[in-house]
Amino acid sequence: MRVKPDAVFVPLNIAVLTVSDTRTYDNDTSGELLASRSVQIGHRLVARALLKDDLYKIRAQVATWIADEQVQVVLITGGTGFTGRDSTPEAVECLFDRRIDGFGELFRALSILDIGTSTVQSRALAGMANGTLVCCLPGSTGACRTAWEGILAEQLDARHQPCNFVKHLKPIEACESRG
Repeated sequence: MRVKPDAVFVPLNIAVLTVSDTRTYDNDTSGELLASRSVQIGHRLVARALLKDDLYKIRAQVATWIADEQVQVVLITGGTGFTGRDSTPEAVECLFDRRIDGFGELFRALSILDIGTSTVQSRALAGMANGTLVCCLPGSTGACRTAWEGILAEQLDARHQPCNFVKHLKPIEACESRG
């Protein structure tokens, strides 16, 4: 990682949502990976949820977090595939103020090294909504690891240069004032 010489780490408030018809908190290794990696580097896990793959429940949960001034980043794992039940992209894309096209493109470029051409079936995407970064990742733990190590760890770090998402998020002061 290229680091700005005078920059300091800024802890972010992160919410993690797992979308799955079969997982529970006991066996949710993907959500656990995103939550634990966030906390390990100094961010705060402010919310975590697990929902069945239901477009309207997903949309409602994400909309609630986008409206919450304490949540700066929403990481979603699951529901981005090609089956009839996968509805995460449809649930959240309409909430975006701005889509981050490069996120899905970069994720697929990274994941081709692990899963080959199967990566074309990933509908990973990200966008900004009300100063909140929302990232939709596949449900596999390997895919979450790829996204964390290849994109998120740097893009959620204010020290990363030449740019990162931290300056585009809701002001930290607003988040800390609710204590």
